[in-house]
This record gives sequence, structure tokens and C-alpha cells, in this order.
Amino acid sequence: MRKESFDFLKKLMDTISPSGFEDEARKLWGERTQKFADEVNNDILGNSIAVLNKGGNPKIMLAGHIDEVGFMVKYINKEGYIYFSTIGGLDPHIVPGQRVWIKAQKGRVLGVIGRKPIHLIESDERKNVTKIEDLFIDIGAKDEKEAKSILQIGDPAVPAAGFDELNNDLGVSRGFDNKGGAFVISETLRILSKSNPKASVYGVATVQEEIGLRGAKTSAYGVSPDIGIAVDLTFSTDYPSINKNKVGDIKIGKGPVIARGPNINPKIFDLLVEVAKKEKIPYQIEGISRGTGTDANVIQLTKSGVATGLVSIPNRYMHSPVEIVSLKDLENVSKLLSAFVMRIDKKTDLIPH
Repeated sequence: MRKESFDFLKKLMDTISPSGFEDEARKLWGERTQKFADEVNNDILGNSIAVLNKGGNPKIMLAGHIDEVGFMVKYINKEGYIYFSTIGGLDPHIVPGQRVWIKAQKGRVLGVIGRKPIHLIESDERKNVTKIEDLFIDIGAKDEKEAKSILQIGDPAVPAAGFDELNNDLGVSRGFDNKGGAFVISETLRILSKSNPKASVYGVATVQEEIGLRGAKTSAYGVSPDIGIAVDLTFSTDYPSINKNKVGDIKIGKGPVIARGPNINPKIFDLLVEVAKKEKIPYQIEGISRGTGTDANVIQLTKSGVATGLVSIPNRYMHSPVEIVSLKDLENVSKLLSAFVMRIDKKTDLIPH
């Protein structure tokens, strides 16, 4: 991966951006992406929309949500311990014992999610998962007054885990779902800015996907695209405990995952596969027999309907502090999308026959 792109990815992964609190990531994404776009604007919900070749035909929307899962401060007790709820879907099995960053008005506050030690946990308790409402964050405050002088109710938090590299060109971080997708959208615009696409391209870093695909719904309505491609993460099945009979056979490092099913326009699917073959980009296919649960779901149903595709990045350990992706997969998704856009013009027929 080129150095500037790699440095941007690291910075983006380090931002705190739970659903509804994406401003830090959105600002970084906009500042970088505006170098390659004709304009970058934010809408009322907080989506960041970059436009390339405005006025071109047809209109293509590329969407990658920039929000991540996290926590929210709900209650501070008299002793200064902080009780919290989750933002998006988190596995309560792995929450205790984590370090967290709370995003307060004065900056990041480090805390730990505490639980009594194994020695003091009764045998019956060990069999059960501790409920989120029974866990708490310890920031070292001496009492409620001190804690409230540092943070306030409604402050978001995320695991205190940033980006790192593993062997074989793999990256590990919290929040690859889906700041990895937002990164790909910015990279795709960078590549396209050196070409001359006939289509107008709207690259959107959508917000609030993790709590109901909310940003994609409003931004797709505002953009009103002819074609919409969502970029998200999908489950890799190349590690123990995953049932391939149920999930499919998807491997990290083996290329973009092109979705096929009722949420996907069949001509978009065929064209993505054709482009991947022509450009010699490795790819995988994922069959999804219902709505995908991604931004593609709401983009497809915008107004009178949008020709929609979904290209995903294989990911291990989704919604955990140690999500793993292949940096080569990130690059290849960007290459696939940019080559796909260059194949589209106003004569492209997208009506299923």
C-alpha cells in the first residue's frame, strides 16, 4: 500500500466514531478526500458526500459507513463508577477487562471496564455472561463529583485499541467495520480523479449504519443515484469455529467479496465479476438470500429503486477490538470499484431481463 494511503488508514482507524458521534472520523475523511473530489459536503444527518464529475451521467453512489460500535455513558454513581449501554451490537462475553477511551468535551479519558476477580466469582456466576448493565467503567475518579467534572452523561466510548500490523500484510484494529469501507471509498475517488469517468460519482461516508442503516437511507434519498454500491465488511470463514455450511467459504487475502441475491441488481453483479476478471483482480462470491443488513439494503429501495451492488472486505472477529483485514483486500476493492465506474456510461442497461 502506498505510504500516504497507509498513513491515512492508520489515522482513520485511530479516530473515535460510534454511531451518532462520527465527527472526528468524518472530518479526517473529508479533509483527505477533498484533495481528489470536486466538492465535499456534509448533510443534516452527518453524512460526508464527496462529488467527482458532477453533472456526469449516470449518477453512481459509492457508500461506506464510517461509524463503529461502542459504548455510551448512562449513569455515574456516588463512588464515581460509570455505568454504560452499548452503541450497536457488541458481544458481552468480551467486554469485561477492556480498556476504553471515553470521548469527553476536554478530550479522551482512559478507563477500564471492571469486574471482580475470578477468585471472588461464585461458581454459578461463572456459567453466565455478565449483563452489560452490571458492568462499569473505572476512570480512577475519587467520587461522583470528580467523575462528572471530567465527563458527562451521553459521552461515547470505544475500546482503547488502535491499528497495528500482523504477518502476511494483515491489519488489526477495532472499527475496521466499517472505517475500512470508508477508507476504500476515499481511495476509489483518488484513483478515479486521475481518469475521466463519464458518470458522476458520489462517494459517501455514511453515518449511523450500526443502529439501522440511517445515514445511507437519507443520503441515498438526497443523492438519488441511478447506481448504488455499498462497501462493507463481511465474515471471513477461514478460522476455527465458523460453520461454512451456514456462512459460506470466504477467506482473508483472497480478494473482494461480491454479493449475489435479491438485494443485488443482477446486471451490477455480472458487471462487477466481469470487471474483476478483466482486470485480473481476485474475487469471491457471497450468496445472500435476503436483505443484506448493509447500506445496500436501503439504497436499493430508495425512491423508485436503485440498481444496487455490494462489495465486501473479508474480516475476522467482527465487532471486537481485534478485527483483522488484509491490506491487499482493501487495495483490490478500490481497484475493482474504480474499474467498474470507468465501465459505466449513459448507455449501460441495468434493467433486469
